[in-house]
Amino acid sequence: MSKSRANASSSATNTVMVQPQQDENVHDDADGAYTIYSVVGQHDKKTPFYATVIIDKKQLKMEVDSGAACSLISEDTFHSLWPTHAPQLLSEDRVLRQWTSTPLSTLGKIVVNVEYHGATHSLPLLVIQGHGTSLLGRDWFGALGIDVSGVYQVRQHMPLSILEKHAEVFGEKLGAYRGPPVSIDVDASVSPKFFKARAVPFALRTKMDEALDLLVEQGVFTPVKHSRWATPIVPVVKKDGSLRLCGDYRCTVNTAVKPDVYPLPTVSEIFAQLAGGTVFTKLDLKQAYQQLCVDEQAAELLTINTHRGLFRALRLQFGVSTAVSIFQRFMDTLLAGIPGVQPYLDDVLLTGRTQGEHDQHLDEVLQRLAEAGLRLQKEKCSFGVTEVEFLGFRIDKDGIRPTTEKVAAIQGVPAPRNKTELQAFLGLLNFYNCFLRNKATVLEPLHHLLDQSAAWKWTSEHATAYMKAKQLLQTDDVLVHYNEAKPLVLVCDASPYGLGALLSHVQPDGREAPVCFASRTMTSTERNYAQIDKEALAIIFAVQKFHQYLFGRPFIVYTDHKPLLGLLHHSKPMPQVLSPRMLRWSLILSAYQYELCYRPGKQLANADALSRLPLPAPLAETPPPFEVLLLEATPDPPLQADRIAALTTKDPVLSRVLRWTLHGWPACNTDKQFSPFFVRRHEMSVHKNCVLWGNRVVIPEQARKEVLVLLHDAHPGIVRMKGLARSYVWWPGLDAQVEETVRRCLTCQQTRHAPPKAPVHSWECSSRRWSRLHIDFAGPFHGKVFLIVVDSYSKWLEVELVSAMSSAAVIIVLRKLMATHGIPDVIVSDNGTAFTSAEFKRFMQRNGIRHTTSAPYHPSTNGQAERMVQTTKESLERITQGDWPARLARFLLAQHTTPHAVTQKSPAELLMGRRLITALDRLHPDFVGDSLQKQREAAAVGPKPVRQFEMRGPVFLRNFGEGPRWMPGEIVDITGPLSYKVRAEDGQVHRRHVDQLRGRLPSSNARRFEPISVDLGDSQSLPADSESGHEPVDHRPTETMPTPLSTPTETLPTAPSTPSPETLAPTVSPASAPHQRPVRLRVPPRRYQDFE
Repeated sequence: MSKSRANASSSATNTVMVQPQQDENVHDDADGAYTIYSVVGQHDKKTPFYATVIIDKKQLKMEVDSGAACSLISEDTFHSLWPTHAPQLLSEDRVLRQWTSTPLSTLGKIVVNVEYHGATHSLPLLVIQGHGTSLLGRDWFGALGIDVSGVYQVRQHMPLSILEKHAEVFGEKLGAYRGPPVSIDVDASVSPKFFKARAVPFALRTKMDEALDLLVEQGVFTPVKHSRWATPIVPVVKKDGSLRLCGDYRCTVNTAVKPDVYPLPTVSEIFAQLAGGTVFTKLDLKQAYQQLCVDEQAAELLTINTHRGLFRALRLQFGVSTAVSIFQRFMDTLLAGIPGVQPYLDDVLLTGRTQGEHDQHLDEVLQRLAEAGLRLQKEKCSFGVTEVEFLGFRIDKDGIRPTTEKVAAIQGVPAPRNKTELQAFLGLLNFYNCFLRNKATVLEPLHHLLDQSAAWKWTSEHATAYMKAKQLLQTDDVLVHYNEAKPLVLVCDASPYGLGALLSHVQPDGREAPVCFASRTMTSTERNYAQIDKEALAIIFAVQKFHQYLFGRPFIVYTDHKPLLGLLHHSKPMPQVLSPRMLRWSLILSAYQYELCYRPGKQLANADALSRLPLPAPLAETPPPFEVLLLEATPDPPLQADRIAALTTKDPVLSRVLRWTLHGWPACNTDKQFSPFFVRRHEMSVHKNCVLWGNRVVIPEQARKEVLVLLHDAHPGIVRMKGLARSYVWWPGLDAQVEETVRRCLTCQQTRHAPPKAPVHSWECSSRRWSRLHIDFAGPFHGKVFLIVVDSYSKWLEVELVSAMSSAAVIIVLRKLMATHGIPDVIVSDNGTAFTSAEFKRFMQRNGIRHTTSAPYHPSTNGQAERMVQTTKESLERITQGDWPARLARFLLAQHTTPHAVTQKSPAELLMGRRLITALDRLHPDFVGDSLQKQREAAAVGPKPVRQFEMRGPVFLRNFGEGPRWMPGEIVDITGPLSYKVRAEDGQVHRRHVDQLRGRLPSSNARRFEPISVDLGDSQSLPADSESGHEPVDHRPTETMPTPLSTPTETLPTAPSTPSPETLAPTVSPASAPHQRPVRLRVPPRRYQDFE
């Protein structure tokens, strides 16, 4: 043996080397000798490398020895492998020696079938006497594909070949399970729920279309026309700018599905499965849930409703309450039977005691995934690593330890700058008192600094105590290990500049033992949030930070902001009126099984300290939010939010309300002036120093008159002005002040329309927008003629200046409107020549429009158009500034944006699906009510009571001469149930019908009684054209000619022969419903001539 070989062998401790004493190229069966260099009882600090092979279908772990010329096993190992029917030992003439020249007893040689990484070879194996480690020598390296670079550096080709072998598993196309589809068990007693699609911001519509197209292309959704179930979606903008479409299944499917109690694997089960492993791999499934196909029943159940219609889900969807259990059961079944493999939702962890065993497990897992048709995200996978992080633990061959990031929120806490911050830090330490050793000694300098007589002066002594206190929290005893069997509690809090969160386990004795800490500072944008948004942001930050701990299992979230319980409560549906930011956060929380609870701020010292001493935020700032409601939409308005905030701080009442809202309300209220605010305290919040009640700005007393003037700018009536005010502002007594403002407005009183006529039959409510239009002319008015067009569904009004009352002018306007809004089903008009001409009839027929005219001399049949003619004239009379186009634009903007008294929504919202920006947008967003229900209720109202006036009562009487429309007077005689004589201010006595009289302030004597039946006699009866009234004249198209504006329409039902609620022109009795004088003809009818 050469000296160089001896030195090399002595450096390879903890190995066995087999080396020939003579030249390896000379073979002499009789005299050949091999030396075995073995250091017995001595161990190097380096870890030996082992390989697991299959010998004659029996698994054997062998130490890879690059210094051994041949492979061998001990006698004990030989008998353990073949307790019976052992292979026959062949004689071996070679001499084996240790490095000390001591010979080894060789029992013989066998030839065995060795399987390694799927390949099988027939190889020789020596058997020596005694016991010891099995050695894999150099004679097997070539056959098994092992390369040696240095004594302990062994590189294997197999992991790369495994990934190449299963390349299809990492394909770009979304996978689809090839087995039976998934079914969802639904409670049969629950009726299907169909929710309409939610409005999509125009800025996101293109991205939403792209996301929908991608999901359709991937086979996740398919468009359908009909479905019993429909779930609205909410688009969530991801970091890369793309959209994730999520169904809000909380309000539909989750209320009907039966609970699935299949358990998630506990942490102890996962670690038990991975115990003993030395090499680890973590796999991540691509869009995991959406790789499972669903059956027909589940597909209809998961249908979503979008702005493009209904889309049936062909794959399992995120947000379904049973999806977690379904997917976990599927993965457990798919990978069952493979040792060292543990699936956890969309992650798969696997390990092996050796590299070879790990590779075998990896190969089998990838094979099963490929056969099932599933796909992985290769960029999120980790292959063959010695350490892996999962569920907050660092797992390696030595065991399980907390990750270094687990206590980062405490390690990075900056030094306090004042006593308040020091108290917050000490409160955090006090919460974890049972985990801290020598706490009193370490913290004594810090407690001394908090003495009332001590001035704040941070010295090196305090800094040392502070650092030691943090070191106490950094020990492993501070944070308990995550345990799936113990309840979870998530405590969240937000300070003016930071977010804090604490995840804890509830121990058997009731203590809350911390599991993880988290905190961060808020960005400059987030610091401008209202306090309610900051508290909600703290919850979102916490659940996203601890997603791996929380997802798929129930937990409790504690907050000290009680108003959040009404917005983000787990069991309540998503509110209809909600800011986009809160809507997005509510959707994120819908994927978790949480229970939101209130806990006073004093009991949140732990999370409060983390929020007041947060870690620095990442450099990337949150993008500026969209304009918050309507506070910042209009430049340079007469009344801005900053002025409201300034007046709020000066208001003696609102300043205290502001302070209480920010810092906490008193337990009880003893001052009556604060009672309206105290009962609403849980619904109040603060944004930019403005107090909000829900979504309405609370106006300080000094600005209320200015706001009332602004609300009454377009001179709306009491109901419309209240609806407009309730969309933006609030203060105690708002409704009463609105009523007083309208009643005291001289312009409104002088230009008001006549009191309501006797009840008439209403038109049938339209079921969709732009389906039935009412048209009429207004004018001549100040030398101008206007065409009025009203949509009966949305109350949208169009007013166009026309050159003449001709069919050609009407057709030009209608073509323009149809190019924008489409062709209607029905157009209702009076019997004017412009609407009954042959030219107009041909236009109706060519476009498939049903034309209905009112009964002759009965304009109330076309009441919607007649009413809008009246409203237009009155409004244009009041608006005197600007030319006609400017006056029209000002009036139409107010009409389009003001909530209607019946629908409780503005015409723009019903027709266009969005709100229009107005001068009031700086105050707040509008209020949306249940329009259709209120419309039906208004249509169902019975006859109105007949008004009566007392003798000498002050009234307004209708003026048919020069001057204002209404002039003051006094009742001097009651000539009949509906007729009075009234003395005007000039002394003249006039006879007037009750419809031509109105009550007059300051003392109103008008009284209302129940409806009565009055026999007026022949002299009091109003003329009628027939006994049964006039039915509408229906001009139906006889043929349809193709034109650019022609569109197919559905045939509408004809009016029944017998008067009914659906009759277009109902019969009106003379006593209860006198004929209305056409508005545009200013000549009084003959029946009033004797009044002059």
